[in-house]
Amino acid sequence: MERIQPKEQISSYIIQSQEEEIKRISEELHEGVGQNLYSILTGLQYVKSGVGEPNMKNYLEEMEQLIEKTIQEIRLLSVELHPPVLTTLGLLPAVKSYLTLYTSTFGILVDLESTGEEKVLPEKNSIAVFRVCQEALTNIVKYADTSNVKMSFIWTEDKLEITIIDFGNGFQLEEYTDDNYASGIAAMKERMLLTGGKCLISSKIGEGTSIELSLPL
Repeated sequence: MERIQPKEQISSYIIQSQEEEIKRISEELHEGVGQNLYSILTGLQYVKSGVGEPNMKNYLEEMEQLIEKTIQEIRLLSVELHPPVLTTLGLLPAVKSYLTLYTSTFGILVDLESTGEEKVLPEKNSIAVFRVCQEALTNIVKYADTSNVKMSFIWTEDKLEITIIDFGNGFQLEEYTDDNYASGIAAMKERMLLTGGKCLISSKIGEGTSIELSLPL
């Protein structure tokens, strides 16, 4: 009789399978849809250069701006799905790259500090931590009503600690009933547990929310 896999092993397998599919979609968005839109934009700019009628020229400029905005949104979505920097350069450069797009898209400034010597993490741990940071930042856009966030990486010999503070609305954890947010928090904690780490969330109304991640190295 086949031995039943532990819950943690099954969860890890599901997440790994999801990440492989997400990576494929990300590459298709960037190399397929994104490149096609850029070609359309270039063609539109060429057409606009030969148009003299003011109303038509204004219309083409509006379409140009819309395509540029769509390209920016696809670029952010592609990075959200699977940042290529994560595989090539590691966690911290991937977070920095994501924050650049995050700020330009949502107007939220993230003050990022890193202390200690950066360590190389196993790819699955890098992806897990990146996803948790990503979920935290997405929730800030949806719920926090703030324009400033502080994020810190502290590297020591045996662990990595990450803190994200939003200085926003805050909420009472025990009274919060938003199912999407609750499932997001549960997913964040699950991902960290599968890496052997922890995810602690604290919040106070009017003072903001703090998320503390701890990952053994």
